[in-house]
This record gives sequence, structure tokens and C-alpha cells, in this order.
Amino acid sequence: MMSAKTLTVQQRKSIFHALVEVQDSKTLTIAESKKQVASQYHITKEQLELIEREGVAKDWPPLA
Repeated sequence: MMSAKTLTVQQRKSIFHALVEVQDSKTLTIAESKKQVASQYHITKEQLELIEREGVAKDWPPLA
């Protein structure tokens, strides 16, 4: 299990991008999409939520 702190900015941006893409596709609920992306990147839901908040706060693509 990786800590959100040990992930590089690029890795966190990739995870954020993956989450936004899954959520935009509307094939899963928000909860399901978070679960899928967290397991895909071997991180916890809590770590994913930190990355999500960081991405939103910093307007990471694909939000920008």
C-alpha cells in the first residue's frame, strides 16, 4: 500500500485524471468509481479522497 505522500505529483495527477474519466463516463456511481480507481492504483479510499481534493483545489486536468 502506498502513501499519498510517497506518490509523485505526476502519479497523483494520473490517479485524479483516471477518477474524473470514470466519473464522467457515468457507468458507475461515485462510490463505485472511487472504489475501482483506488483498487486499480493500490491506494486506500482515504488516499484517493486526498488526491481528489488536491486535484479539485489545484484545477488539475481534465478540470482546467
